[in-house]
Amino acid sequence: MPSVPAMSVPALIKRNTLLLAGAQAFVGVGTQLTPTLGGIMIERLLGSMVLAGLAGSLLYSARLLIAYPIGWVTDAYGRKAGLLVGLGLSLVGAITVGIAMVSVSFPVFLVGLLVFGLGVGAGQQLRTAAADMYLPERRAEGLGYVLTGSLVGALGGPLLIGVAQAASVPLRIDPTALAWLLVPTVIIPSVALVLLIHPDPKTIATHLAQFYPGYEPPPRDQAGALAVGAGVRSWLAHHPMRVALASMFAAHGIMVMMMALTPLAMAHSGHSLTMISLAVSLHVVGMFGLSLPLGRLADRVGRRSVIVMGLAIVAGGSLLVPLAADYWAATAGLVLIGVGWSCVNVAVTALVADSVPAVERGRAVGVL
Repeated sequence: MPSVPAMSVPALIKRNTLLLAGAQAFVGVGTQLTPTLGGIMIERLLGSMVLAGLAGSLLYSARLLIAYPIGWVTDAYGRKAGLLVGLGLSLVGAITVGIAMVSVSFPVFLVGLLVFGLGVGAGQQLRTAAADMYLPERRAEGLGYVLTGSLVGALGGPLLIGVAQAASVPLRIDPTALAWLLVPTVIIPSVALVLLIHPDPKTIATHLAQFYPGYEPPPRDQAGALAVGAGVRSWLAHHPMRVALASMFAAHGIMVMMMALTPLAMAHSGHSLTMISLAVSLHVVGMFGLSLPLGRLADRVGRRSVIVMGLAIVAGGSLLVPLAADYWAATAGLVLIGVGWSCVNVAVTALVADSVPAVERGRAVGVL
């Protein structure tokens, strides 16, 4: 790749990027509720912490279930269609979880969280949409712009929970239930922002030269990319794709495990929901706050170097969290895990976009 960007980003691409980042910001507010409140809600419903990690596991199992199908939807009908499906599922799931907490129904809670997880999984196609709109030499940077929107969501998460906790007393509603019932207030603006995106990012990806005058894509055999119609079997046989899958498996698996148990441990140590939410928010700041500089770094030094750096940071943070007895030390470990995950997420997504044609990119990113 060239060491410096060869072309400026057109105004249309900047506008769409801003809309995607805004949608990501609103979505980020709601998605924080599962790692922050999941273990606490399960303990309240069952009276035991044995299944405290079930919320996180169910959320990410749902993401796995919908990953490839929603990728097919975005490849066939455009990225906006997949994003709108995801937002609709998130809306229904959040309301169902809230109703489950009000009625103290564990089965309804499981159904609601599963539907919400499907929506969150579909929302991951935001990464595909971001990668679609940029040239290869600035692709990770484009991802960084959109993912940085979650930084705003990190600030909104504690605010949403704080409002729920303050209003729960006069309304006589469990604060965890009210927090979920407030999620539609952040999902509806996301829907509006996605509808404003034009043209669809997939259209941009398949006609990059039309939006970047003077750009000439390299021959696919020189670019190291897979052919159209290669399919999952060929993706798994392609070394860069295997690296992407293995790296994301490690980074994401560690992060999910830590986020499932740490908030519950903090709750048992006497920390308030607001403080727990703050720890999760700082973790989310680590996940997305450095997305832009890390994206630029991945464009300049290469995807592999940033992936290796990210895995090393995740390993360090995963040691600090269980070994630290202090709230702030454990929170620092969570932040490090978030930063390391961000390195891997940005570089791996760019690597997949580099390797797979735009017409199949949604499914390939979904496989992650």
